[in-house]
Amino acid sequence: MAELNLVLLGPPGSGKGTQGERLNEDLRLPYYATGDILRGAVRDETELGREAKEYMDRGDLVPDEVIVGVIAERIDSSEALDGFILDGFPRTTPQAEALDAKLSELGRGVTAVLLIDVSDDEVVRRLGGRRTCEANGHVYHVEFEPPKQEGVCDIDGSPLIVRDDDKPEVIRKRLETYHEKTKPLVDYYDSRSVLRRIAGEAAPQDVAEQIRRTLATLRMEQDEAV
Repeated sequence: MAELNLVLLGPPGSGKGTQGERLNEDLRLPYYATGDILRGAVRDETELGREAKEYMDRGDLVPDEVIVGVIAERIDSSEALDGFILDGFPRTTPQAEALDAKLSELGRGVTAVLLIDVSDDEVVRRLGGRRTCEANGHVYHVEFEPPKQEGVCDIDGSPLIVRDDDKPEVIRKRLETYHEKTKPLVDYYDSRSVLRRIAGEAAPQDVAEQIRRTLATLRMEQDEAV
């Protein structure tokens, strides 16, 4: 396989970040979290970064074409010659179309879109169980990483609170938005035969193994097609 250009999809709490970092280590490919790329372009004061900052300073959404341009700056670089891992973009079908058009200009394309499937109930369980230290932001989980004393931070003894965005009703609202925007995007990539579904409710190491097997199968398919 000449290059491996991957897009990670999945709801909040699906573990995309964890799997992106694992792929970065396993494949030695750059891992691009879109928010980090955008902030980096603003910090480095690239032409597109300055343009993005104007929108951000006004409190406006950064247009898709600007975000795609910022991503293209990173993709069209020596560090991404063998491929890349993109997390957080695209989020909508128009964004996917814009990304495909830009990649086509560069003579490249998306190799695979890894959709990490996690049910809404599991997302609520994962995110809704988080507890945050009121004083210094230390994070716990009532099930996966509980404090020694319920409701109290192990480190500084301050109360643990449920942040607004960790409340079940807020999480479910976020999930509604995710499904509304993502279903057409999933259909878009499925119609292009690049979508691969990963069962995301397994343990992180098992999810990583699924992804490795999926990519190995993809390599064999592409080798056979040559």
